[in-house]
Amino acid sequence: MTSSTTPMARPDDGRVTSLTADRPGTGLPGSGRTGAGRTDLPSTGLPGTDRRTDLVLLLVAFVWGSSYLAAKSAAAATSVLAVLFARYALSAASGSALLAARGRLRPSRAELRVGAILGVTQASVLIIETYGVAHTSAANAGLIISLTIILTPLLDRRGAALPGRYFAASGVCVVAVGLLMSGSGGLHTPSAGDLLMLAAAVVRAAHVALVGRLTAGSDIRPLSLTVVQTYVGTALFALPAAADLPRLTHASASAWAELVYLALFCSVFAFVAQTWAVRRTSASRASLLLGTEPVWAVAAGVALGGEHLAAPAVAGAVLMLGGTYWGQAIERAHRARSTGRFAAPPPPDPIPVTPVSPA
Repeated sequence: MTSSTTPMARPDDGRVTSLTADRPGTGLPGSGRTGAGRTDLPSTGLPGTDRRTDLVLLLVAFVWGSSYLAAKSAAAATSVLAVLFARYALSAASGSALLAARGRLRPSRAELRVGAILGVTQASVLIIETYGVAHTSAANAGLIISLTIILTPLLDRRGAALPGRYFAASGVCVVAVGLLMSGSGGLHTPSAGDLLMLAAAVVRAAHVALVGRLTAGSDIRPLSLTVVQTYVGTALFALPAAADLPRLTHASASAWAELVYLALFCSVFAFVAQTWAVRRTSASRASLLLGTEPVWAVAAGVALGGEHLAAPAVAGAVLMLGGTYWGQAIERAHRARSTGRFAAPPPPDPIPVTPVSPA
């Protein structure tokens, strides 16, 4: 939960609105291209491919993937609105502290303007994602939301027309969604949670495309933009969540641990770690590693959440992962031919809930 961006997300075209765009290709929950004109961390020069950088990117993907199970569990212990308000508020506080430590607490007019718009669209993504993951498995949520990787280039028409092979990859993903929604009892009417996650993937893709349009060529600092979005999200969910605040204040220690995990690790830590790592490796390598987020979502759901994938769902998971990787490779090569260089795909939303996790 890419993700999802974002309060602090997996696409400047990227996943989130946080680092640079919201969870690959996604997407926070991922792809790691930046949509704002610069990053807040210094570059170290030529990209590297050392093991430490790879481990950091895998850790970010794991954090985003595990966020679906954390959000599902926290929502069951409190409520969806309470989870969103607490996650935004905690992310806003920690993000503000990080900016203050850097002496950059005051956002620019452009960051306020763009952050206000993207804060609303990101909040829309997160509320659909979080309600969706609350009514389906964490594994399904993480896999279905990865459709953002395929949908984003279809909605972002700024470049040349995509090749026919891309639509073939999209078709593979559509078949995968059908198998994932079949559940454990064979083909039947999809669950409400699966349909919400499908809707969230569409809305997230539109959000990611908007991130790219609003931040292209601008001198917006990604972290500042992300923090402005957390302010917007906190304000939007404060009143709707008011009735659930008593449940939040009386929540168990484990529920609060999950909320802190969503806010600090899936947002602040993931943002800083991803920003550091993507500037030290190649765009394609970062995309490959961050793109493992759905794998971690399934692993967390099965190993920690006790979820079970029936044979059709396993086939759907394989097709979804294969289709999104195939589509991402086609889109990246197509972009390279069009621009003469590779650009990293956008990352999932840190507060995803993404997803861009619930994010």
